[in-house]
Parts: sequence; C-alpha cells; structure tokens
Amino acid sequence: MDTTGLFNYFKELSETQIDQFNQLKALYLDWNSKINVISRKDMDHFYEHHVLHSLAIAKYFDILPGMRVMDLGTGGGFPGIPLAIMFPDAEFYLIDGTGKKINVVNAVKDAIGLKNVVAEHKRAEEVREKFDIVTGRAVMTLPEIANLAGNKLRIRGDEEAGGILYLKGGDLKAEFQAIAKYWHYKKTPVSKYFKEEYFEEKYVVHLY
Repeated sequence: MDTTGLFNYFKELSETQIDQFNQLKALYLDWNSKINVISRKDMDHFYEHHVLHSLAIAKYFDILPGMRVMDLGTGGGFPGIPLAIMFPDAEFYLIDGTGKKINVVNAVKDAIGLKNVVAEHKRAEEVREKFDIVTGRAVMTLPEIANLAGNKLRIRGDEEAGGILYLKGGDLKAEFQAIAKYWHYKKTPVSKYFKEEYFEEKYVVHLY
C-alpha cells in the first residue's frame, strides 16, 4: 500500500495533511537506517501496518478540537503521529521510555511541521497531567494499560468524553474479564473500517 490506498479511506484531507502523510515513509526509512525504529521487513508495509492501523482510532472516535491526547509507549510515533496529522486542532503528548525513539519522533514531527505534538522521553508513572484520551498500540495487556493510564484520564465512565483507545489483536476475553469490574469496554474490529487482510483479528479497544 502507498498513500493512494490510504487516502481512499480518508477523502476529506487538506493539502497540508496529504503532504504530511506523503513525507512519512521517506523520513522513517532514513531514520531506520540509523536506528531500528520499525522492523526493517515491516517497512515494506509501512502505510498499511503503521499509518493506516493507527488511523483505525480516527475512524472509531472523533477527537475534538482542544482535546488532550497522551500516546503511551509511542515507540517511533504510532499511533500518535498519524493521529496528530489527522486531528490538527487536538493536542498530542507522546511519551516513551526509550530516548532514541523519542529523538526520531521529534525529528519527524519537526520535518513535517506538526505543531500540535510534544514528545518526551518519560515513563507513564512520571506524568502528572490529565488527558481526555490515552492511546497505545499492543505493547501491554489491557489490565496493564488500564492500571497505568486510569489515573491520567480527566473523565472516567463517559464513553463520549474519551478514555483509553488501544489497538490490540487476538483473543481478549481473559483480559476483558480481568478489568470488567472496574471499566466499561468496547471492542470494534479494525476490519469494519479497512478491508486489508492484515486487519483481521485486530481491534480498537475502548476502555472508559
């Protein structure tokens, strides 16, 4: 998939957004030659596996102007960077425990002119601010992300106010059972939005 396939799913992009998405692969290819941010074999599927997957959250939830979003364990900037391009009037705070990856995120956001992103080398436990939404992608179990992010949410229990929007795959039944006493949850198949085979058995999980 190139950006043409990506743009088929998002018809209302501005020229600035189109330009920003078009720049991403070359930037990550360059950085990947210095630091292994994305597995090298996966770079062949960059727009499908990383950018479009991240944007499943945008299909599921409309991040409103002024909302504050923390991308927890952002790695090289996913899902945070694609979402920040998609929602330029929301504020994004991207954190990761690996400093080299945050250096890449800062370089990429500066190169494409993203003004709504702050990226820092930081652990979730160090963050004292509150957010409308916490995002992440498959780096931990649902009980782990709920435990780390729960006290970072400005509002709990209101589905439309935000919550944790997490990209995860596989059989999640046991993980949902572990959090059911404390959280409302929804599981939406990514295949509802995107037809590519890669997205089968992948979900946007909403905890609130």
